[in-house]
Amino acid sequence: MIFAMVVIGGITRLTESGLSIVEWQPIGGAVPPLGHADWERRFAEYQNSPQYRQLNAGMSLDEFRTIFWWEYVHRLWGRLIGVAFLVPFLWFLATGRVERRLRAPLALIFGFGALQGALGWWMVASGLKDVPWVSPYRLTAHLGLALAIYAVMLWIALDLLRPPAPPAPRALVRWAGALTVLVFVTMMAGGFVAGTDAGLIYNSFPWMGDGLIPPDYRNPALGIVANTFENQAAVQLHHRLLALTTVAAVTAFWTVARPRAPAAARPALDGLGAMVLVQAGLGIATLLLRVPVALAALHQAGAVALFTLALLTFHAFAGAGRAAPRA
Repeated sequence: MIFAMVVIGGITRLTESGLSIVEWQPIGGAVPPLGHADWERRFAEYQNSPQYRQLNAGMSLDEFRTIFWWEYVHRLWGRLIGVAFLVPFLWFLATGRVERRLRAPLALIFGFGALQGALGWWMVASGLKDVPWVSPYRLTAHLGLALAIYAVMLWIALDLLRPPAPPAPRALVRWAGALTVLVFVTMMAGGFVAGTDAGLIYNSFPWMGDGLIPPDYRNPALGIVANTFENQAAVQLHHRLLALTTVAAVTAFWTVARPRAPAAARPALDGLGAMVLVQAGLGIATLLLRVPVALAALHQAGAVALFTLALLTFHAFAGAGRAAPRA
C-alpha cells in the first residue's frame, strides 16, 4: 500500500492536482462531493487559491473534477493505510500475538504515519498563500518520510519472514548498506527535480546545453543552499550525477559480490543489478520526452522498486533474520 501511495503521490504532483483541495479534514474529508452543490462549493474554494488565480483561471468544473479526484484518492489512500495498519495491530496486540520487542517499533510506525499526514498538509499549505506551487523542501521531506516508513516496515517484515543466516564478508555488508543509502539520496534529489519542475528543461542526454555542465549551473542571485536545491539546472544535474553514480556503484558491487554472495542473497542482488539499468533507461526516456505523466510515474515506481531491491540485498548480505521470540 505504501509503494502504491508513493506512485499515487507522484501522479498527483505530475498532474498538478495536489492543491485542488484547500482544506485539511482528517475525518470529514473522507467523504467526496455528493452532488452538484458540493462540487460548486469545492470549486469556489479552489478558485480563491493562488494556483487557480495565477495558473488555471478559466478552468471548467469538469477540469477541476479531474485534478480533485487525484488529490482525493491520494488522501483517501493515506487514510486506508492507517486503518489497514492500526486495526490489525490493535487486534494482535490485544490477543497477545505481538512480541514485546516489536510493540514499540510498530507503535512508532503508526505514529510516523500520522505525522506523514500532517507533513503532507504542511506541504500543501505552502502553495495556498502566495505562490501556486508547493515548497520543494516540504515535498521532498514528505517523500523522504514515506520511504523511511516503507524501509522500516520492509526490514521488520524481512526479519519475521527470513531465518537468520551467516552474513557475507563485512566489507560487502557495508557496501550493500552504502548502496541503499545512495539509492535513497538519489530519490531525494529526484524529489527536488519534481518540486522545481527541473525535468522540463535540458531535455537531452548526456548534454545539458553545449556541455555536460549547464551554463546556468550557478545562479549568482541565489545563495549556496538556494542554488543547490532551487536552481532548476543545478537540481537536474545533481540528480543526473547521483543516478549515474548509483548505476556505476551497483554494477561494480554486482561484479565483485556475485561470486561471494550467499545463495539466499543472489536473487535480490541479480534483481538489483538489472533494475538499476531499467531505472536509468526510464529516467533518460522521461527526460527526453519532457516528462509525460505515465512514463514519469513509471520512473517513480521504478525508483521504489530499486530501493526495495537494495533493502532486500542489504538484509540478505547482513544475514539478518527472525530473532528468538521473547514474551
